[in-house]
Amino acid sequence: MLKPAVPPALPPQINYEELISHIGEAHSALGKLNGILVNIPNLELLITPLLTKEAVLSSKIEGTRATMEDVYEYEAEEKQIQNTETEKDVKEIINYRGAIHKAIELLAIKPINLDLLNAMHDILLNSVRGSTKTPGKFRQNQVFIGTSHSSIAKALYIPPDADKVPQYLKDWEKYINSHQEKDLLVQIGVAHYQLEAIHPYRDGNGRIGRLIIPLFLYYKKLLPYPLLYISQYFENNRPLYYANLRTVDQNHQWETWLQFFLEAITTQALDTQKTAMQILLLYSELKKQLYSFGSSYAIKILDIIFKTPIVSFVSIKRQLNVGSNQTIYNLLNKFVQTGILEPDMRRKRNKVYIFRQLMEILR
Repeated sequence: MLKPAVPPALPPQINYEELISHIGEAHSALGKLNGILVNIPNLELLITPLLTKEAVLSSKIEGTRATMEDVYEYEAEEKQIQNTETEKDVKEIINYRGAIHKAIELLAIKPINLDLLNAMHDILLNSVRGSTKTPGKFRQNQVFIGTSHSSIAKALYIPPDADKVPQYLKDWEKYINSHQEKDLLVQIGVAHYQLEAIHPYRDGNGRIGRLIIPLFLYYKKLLPYPLLYISQYFENNRPLYYANLRTVDQNHQWETWLQFFLEAITTQALDTQKTAMQILLLYSELKKQLYSFGSSYAIKILDIIFKTPIVSFVSIKRQLNVGSNQTIYNLLNKFVQTGILEPDMRRKRNKVYIFRQLMEILR
């Protein structure tokens, strides 16, 4: 049987010569993304859809099956998915997004620290699966990682003893805040691995570890907002993701993992850049069409559907604050007639409208 792991000491010994090209490519891609984001006058257009995409993908790695469509339908007050496994998945995804917002709020007044981890974890497991596993508190007992319903004797990985977790976390907090690593992207790559290795919670460790990545980039001013959906790369390369983490577990050899991590940053920075440009171009094109609508509320509805690309009459009314129901119906009909919105014909009551062009970009 495996013994409880002993994570590598921090700061680590890293051969930077093996990482130079990867570091350069990652910073170049991230710099291009940052250049686009800092010059967007209405960054809010990108925040909700891109955060939702990251939340869906990170949660998918942990086994949820809900899609972005499921999340947006739920938020449009579509009652069809209540009390189902899909609803449970959706609530976990919404909590993930809420944890990011809470972290941004806290980072305005404090650095990335253990209190911030616990605050995010408390939100992450609020009223969802795992809510009985001490949300917002570090574990007090031994846990292990294995296949479903397996025993610790067949564990694939056994994290450190619970009584050693506090010291490992103090070392982690000191490293991510005080240590002057030669490169910031290497630093967050190390910090992500180390948090996974410590496994400080009874549940939700993977999501917390992935949340830290864009938040660190935001805190260190490499991005104006934590809008890098890195979980897509981890999900697309899941076997390699775990294999490279295990490489550090087994021999404390960092370079293979860090090369993979830097490739993830590069790939997802370029992909996020492409997605952001597509969203902004679509917004610009559609905004021009709305002048013919003859209503100041048309632009407001456009802004709403860029944040939540599946809407209902009820959700529009709640956000638009218009007294006349007929005004809303008339505008929604114009959005349908021009092909911007597509009604879901399966719904008889509280009809749902889908902003198909944006959903296609986000896939």
